[in-house]
Amino acid sequence: MKFGIDAIAFDVAKIHLPIHTLAKVRNIDPEKLEKGLGLLKMTLPDAHQDTVVFGANALTKLIINSNVNLEDIARIYVGTESAIDSSKPIASFLVALMEQKFGENTLSECDVVDFTFACIGGVDAMQNCIDFVRLNPTKKAIVVTTDIAKYDLNSTGEYTQGAGAVALLISSNPQIIAFDNNWATSTKGVFDFFKPYRTLSKEAITGNSNNENWFDNLEAEIEIHKDQPVFDGQYSNQCYMDRTRNAYLSFKKNADSPTSVYNSWKSIIMHLPYSFQGRRMLSEIYALDHENQIISGNEDTSEYQNKLKEISKSEEYRNFVTEKLQPAEIASSLIGNLYTGSIFMGFLSTLAHFYDTKIDVSNEKFGFLAYGSGSKSKVFEGTIQPNWAAAVANVNLFETLENSFEIGFESYEKLHKKEQKQSIQSPKSEWILDKIENENPNLIGARYYKWID
Repeated sequence: MKFGIDAIAFDVAKIHLPIHTLAKVRNIDPEKLEKGLGLLKMTLPDAHQDTVVFGANALTKLIINSNVNLEDIARIYVGTESAIDSSKPIASFLVALMEQKFGENTLSECDVVDFTFACIGGVDAMQNCIDFVRLNPTKKAIVVTTDIAKYDLNSTGEYTQGAGAVALLISSNPQIIAFDNNWATSTKGVFDFFKPYRTLSKEAITGNSNNENWFDNLEAEIEIHKDQPVFDGQYSNQCYMDRTRNAYLSFKKNADSPTSVYNSWKSIIMHLPYSFQGRRMLSEIYALDHENQIISGNEDTSEYQNKLKEISKSEEYRNFVTEKLQPAEIASSLIGNLYTGSIFMGFLSTLAHFYDTKIDVSNEKFGFLAYGSGSKSKVFEGTIQPNWAAAVANVNLFETLENSFEIGFESYEKLHKKEQKQSIQSPKSEWILDKIENENPNLIGARYYKWID
């Protein structure tokens, strides 16, 4: 029996800032971002949207478009690094909203939880759900990845921002892709990118050294939540390469493959914090596992790096990128980083590309190289199923992205600073954040959502 993804749906922010607009304001050569990194647009959450909204919209589309029977759903597991509560998982919000729309207690026996490991949390959730369905083949599970990638203004990560969610239906005998039971992992605890608890002394805020009650805070230090991460771009790139390389070589060892594994893959799907990240990171694996082994790994550091640069600029490698990586990059260029959803959006982008160009990839192998800062990589593969085209026919990925609404830089800054209180695009046929409780002492901070027809 086979196990994998039976259906897929998505929701991304409906407004975007063109990268060339940001580049001009920041005095960056637009070509450096557009042609160098593959960035064209970055999507942004509107005033009525948060990670629950994106996740709920993607999940609702999955249920409706794929005619999901909620009685069959045993798990809804969420991958995210954009949690809105330190205790209550996004998954519990999603169950409540689905019952609000599809009927009370329809998911009361469904297990829910959030997975957090930077950008690889969604892959962790999916692997767990696949293992569950493998043991319970009559049951189905749903994975939702939902995130808002937000970086400080004027930071080196600013132009990689994005927002949205992807929902996956996991089942036996799936329509889209069946995964092999070979998952290779490489893990190391590092600080390449993280979102720490940050503190300020109460005295610095109030100017009072007596530690008096301040908005019910009795502690002398005030904890501050910040969506934006602490990160070291160059170090994070190196961690990405190290973890992915080690996981790939472990996968090859587990598969007992005497030849290059990536040559057996029709497409390669990688985590894309920006569109061209994958092609920049994969050159090392390409060279190490090349049939002629272009590099040995025994070169000194400078010689090794120089060889990798030469390889990445070679015509052979560029052709390799066009054939195996480029289809996954298309959506990333138009959306930005989706954190946990990035690798699955790359998968959907690839399927949509083959569907639109009428290329049948039935029975083809796809390879997946996932990464999450902190840091961990997982490498796995799957086989595209004969009914894949019918399963993605109504997803309309690129058509949806074409209808994204362009905003100006002033609106972008107001949204970023949370000064924009009114929605730029009026919500329609979607969930919205309705209100946040600020009066009832037993419900302070509770978030309430509603469906807008």
